[in-house]
Amino acid sequence: MNKLTIKQLAAEDRPREKMMLKGAEALSEAELLAILIGSGNAEESAVTLMQRVMNDCGNDLNQLGKWEMRDFARFKGLGPAKSITIMAALELGRRRKLSQPAERPAIRCSTDIYELFHPLMCDLPTEEFWILLLNQAGKVIDKICISRGGIDQTTADVRTILREALLRRATQLILVHNHPSGNTRPSNDDRRLTDRIRQAAQIMNIRLTDHLIVTDGSYYSFADEGAL
Repeated sequence: MNKLTIKQLAAEDRPREKMMLKGAEALSEAELLAILIGSGNAEESAVTLMQRVMNDCGNDLNQLGKWEMRDFARFKGLGPAKSITIMAALELGRRRKLSQPAERPAIRCSTDIYELFHPLMCDLPTEEFWILLLNQAGKVIDKICISRGGIDQTTADVRTILREALLRRATQLILVHNHPSGNTRPSNDDRRLTDRIRQAAQIMNIRLTDHLIVTDGSYYSFADEGAL
């Protein structure tokens, strides 16, 4: 009887396609391992092969992590290259479990924002527009450069800003841009853009908490000045 290859499976049953459609958490351990090895052998698909491997180690990834190349070699289709790929992936998983997640910095005031961005912006000859995304606790999720412009202005697309905030599930948003001229005072365009983003973010239940204009040695905070 001919084996059923991964390509012959329904799209939702192919591990790569299934992962794209439903996310990695929807896949079994055997399906995740099948993605790593790419193909099975003449009699069975990668998924079926890895199901047998998982059965042999009691469906225990910790036990599989102790296997050596000779253990994988017992299975037809698992040569040195595929065995090492699996062993490397399991080692990465072990190291991830041992590593401590870095503590996200918290933003408590405008000075915290300035200290975060001054090293990025102090020597720039042109304007850059960044966003700082925070969670509900005020801790940094990410900082993203939205645009780079000329000597006296840059552009910032409201849709791009909100898309980035939504993708990262931010609940708070901070705008940051520099003035290479050294003048910290916001222009009329700065004020209008701030208001547009504030109103758009509010619709998405995202709070615009500040907008900083950064220069080398000083800054202007919309929040501190009551301009939000």
